[in-house]
Parts: sequence; structure tokens; C-alpha cells
Amino acid sequence: MKITDIAFIGLGVMGYPMAGHLSNHGLRTKVFNRTLEKATHWHNQYQGEICQSPKAAAQDSDVVFLCVGNDDDVRSVVYGDFGVLAGMKSGATLVDHTTTSAELATELAAACANYGVNFIDAPVSGGQAGAENGTLTVMCGGEQTVFDALIPILNCYSKQVSLVGTHGQGQRCKMVNQICIAGVLKGLSEGLALAQKSNLDIAQVTEVLKHGAAGSWQMENRAVTMSQGQFDFGFAIDWMHKDLMICMNEAKKLGLYLPLIKDVDNSYVELRKQGFGRLDTSALFKSYSQTA
Repeated sequence: MKITDIAFIGLGVMGYPMAGHLSNHGLRTKVFNRTLEKATHWHNQYQGEICQSPKAAAQDSDVVFLCVGNDDDVRSVVYGDFGVLAGMKSGATLVDHTTTSAELATELAAACANYGVNFIDAPVSGGQAGAENGTLTVMCGGEQTVFDALIPILNCYSKQVSLVGTHGQGQRCKMVNQICIAGVLKGLSEGLALAQKSNLDIAQVTEVLKHGAAGSWQMENRAVTMSQGQFDFGFAIDWMHKDLMICMNEAKKLGLYLPLIKDVDNSYVELRKQGFGRLDTSALFKSYSQTA
């Protein structure tokens, strides 16, 4: 089936540009956002139709994309008289780009099957910049044939699209991603704290180290700004806290204890109490440096 009509539910910092890329690639695009003002702004920038409910957006769409906040937000736009499942046609596909629990992914897969609808859990990595530049990494869980049909569409805003397993495995892969980011940020924060106290030139240190074994995306893109107290780069502490809670809950079910992310999350909790929840995740450095 050729995909021509799509719906996008959720026009936040990620969903807004992602839906824009789909529209720019010539797909007939319908959007829904809880805040009408944001949907109107999107409509003024891109070609597409504003809908008054998730159901209305989903009607006659070949693929419906979700990119909202958390498990409860997903359920609120999927189920009920005005949810997407009430409007989706048989054979259509629901793609959830929200970072959620793996349990929700398997739940949604079963619910979609009851409506004759396909489902793919497809959390993304790359942040606001990746969404805007169309360079996201998408990690998917679901059936191979459904995934294969979606690849050209997902490529509209991605540089890497992979099927990592059955329903729920996309979300578990995203958990691994968030755990690794948390570890890198913790190490980078502590290293920068020592560098500052030692009166090292942070830009020079970054230039030296980024070519060696300590190099990382976070070091190359965030070390200098962290040292300058700049923390306005999209993905917020509030959302990372949500994601790390998902990681810890999953680890508990698997009989694992992950002390590093517990420690990082404790730091984020303290920063949230200080009113820093909307700063981006590199603000972890504030836990280590009084000058940040």
C-alpha cells in the first residue's frame, strides 16, 4: 500500500518539526495538538490540516504518528470516543514516537490488533536539533513487514531507522540509550568540574579530548556550553527524569540494580526542586560546579 495520507498527534519540540518534514515531503498531513495555538502556528508554516480531535486526524490516514509526553498522555489520545483508534481504518498503522514503558507498547499492539490496525513502537534519539535537521535515530519494535513499509516515511526526518525486535523492544532500546547518555553526562560533568577547578581552558581541553577515547557527542556539543552555564538546548531535565524512572522500573522487573542512573536521577530531582526542571539535561553540571 502506498502511503499518502498521514496524521501527526503532538506538536511539541520534537513533533512540530517531524510533522513539518512529513508535510515537506509531499504527504497529505493532518495534525492535532492539545494547544490549538501551536497547531495554528504549524499550519501557518507548513501545508496541512488542523483537526479538532485525534479521531478526526486519524480518519482516512494510512499512518498515524504520536509524539506526546508519557504513558498517560499516549492513552489519552489513543483510547476513547475521540481517540485515534476510534477513527483509524483497518490496515492503517499507528506509530508511537513517545518514549514510554515497554508495557504500554505491548498494550497498544494488542489494542490495535483488535481494530485491525498495525502498531510500531518507535522512540527517537537526537533531541530537538535532530528533529529540526531531520537526523533522528529511530529504534522500532514490531513486525518486519510493517516496519519495511514505513522506512521511506521515517526517513523523512531520520538518519538511522532500525527494527530491534518485537513490540516493546524499541522502547527498551531507548532505555539503553538514556542510560548511556546519563552515564556520559555524569562523567563529563565531573571531568569539567575538575578542569574548572584546575584553571584549564575548557575549549582547549574539549578540542584535545574529543579525538581520543573520551570523545563523545556530549563532549563535542555540550562541554563548552556547560562550562559557560548555558542549558537551553531542548531536551529538558523533566523529561529525562521521566525516562530514567522508566529505565529503573524496567531494571527492577529484570532483577537489575543500576546505581549510576539512580545517582544521576537523584541529582536531577534536586535540580527540579530548585526550579531547573526545564533546563536541558546537560544542566547536570550544576550539581558539580558552583560557577555553572
